[in-house]
Amino acid sequence: MNLHEVMVTPLFALIAGVLILVIPRLLNLIVAIYLIAIGILGLAPHLLH
Repeated sequence: MNLHEVMVTPLFALIAGVLILVIPRLLNLIVAIYLIAIGILGLAPHLLH
């Protein structure tokens, strides 16, 4: 199964939302990881050319 960029963002959002509901203290960590991942995914196509 190939994960495309379009599928990765909602998948991260879903996982982050569930983890925040289960363990609210993880909010800062999850948000930071999410933002870093979205930044990398957004920049990757431009950096690879």
